[in-house]
Amino acid sequence: MTEAQKKFIKNLVEHGQKDITVTGTCFEYGMKEECLTETMDCEPANPYGIAKNELRIELEKLASVYWCSFKWVRLFYMFGKGQSPKSLISQLDKAIEQGDTEFNMSGGKQVRDFLPVKSVAQYIVSIATQTQVIGIINCCSGKPVTVKEFVLEYLSEKHSCIHLNLGYYPYADYEAMCFWGDNKKLKTIK
Repeated sequence: MTEAQKKFIKNLVEHGQKDITVTGTCFEYGMKEECLTETMDCEPANPYGIAKNELRIELEKLASVYWCSFKWVRLFYMFGKGQSPKSLISQLDKAIEQGDTEFNMSGGKQVRDFLPVKSVAQYIVSIATQTQVIGIINCCSGKPVTVKEFVLEYLSEKHSCIHLNLGYYPYADYEAMCFWGDNKKLKTIK
């Protein structure tokens, strides 16, 4: 967490803001291989996860001191318009648009939790505009799927026959092979 972020949010709560909603990341959980619940200990293993976790801890302290409602929206794997050109789906869309016959990717055996960005946006609004469900809230589908299955389904929706060159890239060493989110808490939000 940067000092500027901390100062900005502290200034808000010191001046009366009583409801704060901030996004986190599933990388806060670390290298756990299972369904991830909000009550699990965080053991982040990469700089992004570490920074987000430190920010959450600081904001929880601020919320308790200033008696404000605090919601930490822990995001999983989003996909859709506006995402980084380096993301899996952006690269796949580019390959389809270019008429490529082959798409290089990892072995695809990683299990993840994917959610369309439109759904993520709707959930964030629902979370932010209510005060009954607070604390950490996983923003996820709750459905484990392999990356290969996800890509094949996406290609089917796009009516693309591009060949997947599985195993071209190695698996990332900064994230667990098999994890997805528990969305029971998210589902309680009306």
